[in-house]
Amino acid sequence: MSRGDEVAASLDVVRRRIAAACAEAGRSEDDVSLVVVTKFFPASDVRLLAELGVTDVGENRHQEAEAKAAECADLGLRWHFIGGLQSNKAAAVASYADVVESVDRAKLVGPLARGAHSRGRDVDVLLQVSLDPPGADNRSGAAPADLADLARRVEEAGMLRLCGLMAVAPLGEDADAAFARLAEVRETFVRDHPRATALSAGMSGDLEAAIRHGATHVRVGSAVLGERPTVQ
Repeated sequence: MSRGDEVAASLDVVRRRIAAACAEAGRSEDDVSLVVVTKFFPASDVRLLAELGVTDVGENRHQEAEAKAAECADLGLRWHFIGGLQSNKAAAVASYADVVESVDRAKLVGPLARGAHSRGRDVDVLLQVSLDPPGADNRSGAAPADLADLARRVEEAGMLRLCGLMAVAPLGEDADAAFARLAEVRETFVRDHPRATALSAGMSGDLEAAIRHGATHVRVGSAVLGERPTVQ
């Protein structure tokens, strides 16, 4: 089986999973977008994905993402930066990322806005909210109580478009329980920001649970592209 056949088969399985989860939740398939996470995979795989109709790809390391986005600039893809973001790299990330999903603190807002301004194009922003219990230090993300201030800063910055929330289920916790909490946070958030309806949640192992609780974007890597290369 060629690499193209392998990726096509895996992508078909994931698309079927998304369709089944949407049907179970009483939602339209059109409600949920697939972001294929391509970190550590070569640009040739990104090209295969584009040929197979994938429009959104995600990366979480700046140096790799920047190079890959440049190499694949002719494909017209929508690039999502989904990893932890350092403030000294935020402006550079905004120069190629169409969506930054990992805005979890106010310190990132100014540099992102400057990068977007230099690019001359708005950048879509998702606020990453932590689903960990208070005091835990497992995943990145803003505390739910801090979202209002962070959202205000994004809206006031210019060149940044507040689109919604992103979250990762805590390690070792039932994904349904975690995403149920996320749905409650989102309900409150959307009341105050009615245009910010995007919800990026769910990965290869828990996308069904995320869709049950309202995810509009799922971020899938290994289920489409296989295990990540050992040489990174």
